[in-house]
Amino acid sequence: MSEKISVMLTGGPDWAPTVWSVNSVEDEPKVKILCGNAYEHFEFSGFYPDEGEQRPVYHWRCRTYVAE
Repeated sequence: MSEKISVMLTGGPDWAPTVWSVNSVEDEPKVKILCGNAYEHFEFSGFYPDEGEQRPVYHWRCRTYVAE
């Protein structure tokens, strides 16, 4: 099993996490995070230099609610 990589999450609500783990950017270009009764959707938007490394950045796209 491969090691997960940390990605930065930007935008979205203030209470959403700012760091998330994915298997790879290629396998997971979008992430959906359950927060309460809604999903916060983030999409890969490029790489950002961070302490000498290129860290993947996912930008918030939308919120959808859990169906009842």
